[in-house]
Amino acid sequence: MAKAHNSQDGPAAPVWVRCPEVLHRVAYAVAGLVFTGQIVAATVRGSDWPTVLSVILAGGGVALSWWKPWAGLVVTSAASFAVTAMGDDPLSVWMMAVLVLFSVTLRGKQPLAGTGIVAAFFLGAFMTVGGFRGGAVVGAAALFSAMAGGATGAALRIHREHWWILEERAETAIATREIEATRRVTEERLRIARDLHDVIGHQVAMLSVHLGAAEIGLPEGADSSRQALVSARSSARTVVVETQRILSLLRLGDDVSGDEALRPTPALSGLEGLIASFESIGLDVRPSIDIPVGFVEPSVGVTVYRVVQEALTNAYRHGEGTATVDVREHDGRIRVTVENRVGHSPHGSGTSSGLGLVGMRERVESSRGRLTIDSHDGRFRVHAEFSPLGEFVG
Repeated sequence: MAKAHNSQDGPAAPVWVRCPEVLHRVAYAVAGLVFTGQIVAATVRGSDWPTVLSVILAGGGVALSWWKPWAGLVVTSAASFAVTAMGDDPLSVWMMAVLVLFSVTLRGKQPLAGTGIVAAFFLGAFMTVGGFRGGAVVGAAALFSAMAGGATGAALRIHREHWWILEERAETAIATREIEATRRVTEERLRIARDLHDVIGHQVAMLSVHLGAAEIGLPEGADSSRQALVSARSSARTVVVETQRILSLLRLGDDVSGDEALRPTPALSGLEGLIASFESIGLDVRPSIDIPVGFVEPSVGVTVYRVVQEALTNAYRHGEGTATVDVREHDGRIRVTVENRVGHSPHGSGTSSGLGLVGMRERVESSRGRLTIDSHDGRFRVHAEFSPLGEFVG
């Protein structure tokens, strides 16, 4: 028999579930006590040897059932004929047969077949060699004792297997959750790294070009200024090299397809295309975008794009109706608000890990912005504020 493990995230399984052999051994121990008591009683009463042999036959059936469940059950149940024929009380033999039946069904054997065998022998002995001695009460006791033994063993086995299934599902869910969490967080951080690398690389390249132009335009005799510009260009090249080195470390184990690698860096100019892509798959989006051209630093523009992308993804998976997207400049800041009505997840799995929201918050904080997520009156709202220069927003 397999053994159940303790659940780390839930209540501990009962002893008989963790150690399935416990009930099995207890049943045989009780049967052994009944057999021993009956032998002692037969000896004290001075019962004749056929009666003693009938009890020994029942005990032998109990021992045989340890290795051969069906054969031992038949022998133990059949011993009720011999005991009843001798005119002795068959109660002890009935108890041993019921305990064997309990153990047999607990081990996974067919409960209906086992109960039928025991009930047939009990009632057969009662109605033939027993001559209906004791009346209907004894016959009913024989029948229902057999049913109780079989049903109890089967019920405990089903409960034990159900517990095992739940523990296995819980362990699988925990393992899957950890893998998914690692994958989603790694994926989001690598995406942030790629975006920042592209933006920083472009800006530093432009800086180097302007420094070079300034160096060429210096008048004769401005040696100190020329040396400072040379040092600045060298520092710019160092920034590019260090950025590439850091990015290489971050990308260890990252599998990026060729199409993904060639895809242009997201920016505010791509918001209309992003919204159109969600509308093409059935999401009703009501956009309102009003940002002055050149108002936003490229790195902040990437973050705004990703916030809208993740918020619309959540709206598509877990919302219903129209999703509103509002991106505008207000009091020198960029405000992004995406709102939708909470639905019944018609396009999703019905559950959410929340890892996309974690990645969104990390991305906003990397641009020194402020993110608030709330759900009220059946509506889900994502709101982010940024400085157009990527400065801290309190």
